[in-house]
Amino acid sequence: MRLCELREKEVINACDCKRLGCVVDLDFDPCSGEILAIIVPGPGKICGFLGTDREFVIPFRCIKKIGPDIILVEIQEDKFLKKI
Repeated sequence: MRLCELREKEVINACDCKRLGCVVDLDFDPCSGEILAIIVPGPGKICGFLGTDREFVIPFRCIKKIGPDIILVEIQEDKFLKKI
């Protein structure tokens, strides 16, 4: 699967059924080519507007299922929300 195909899928947290957003980037090991994490923009500053200064860095091991339309993950949001 290519990054452009992953970008079209919505990321959903299975713990609370919350929509996190769409994949914007990948973190991978350049030596082995293994995907380490997917990166999803965090919530907006004010009511979802005005951009964001945080992002979800979700380890590949937390991905439970990749379907035709969504990527199902199981995370605690506060643990994986990183400041840019």
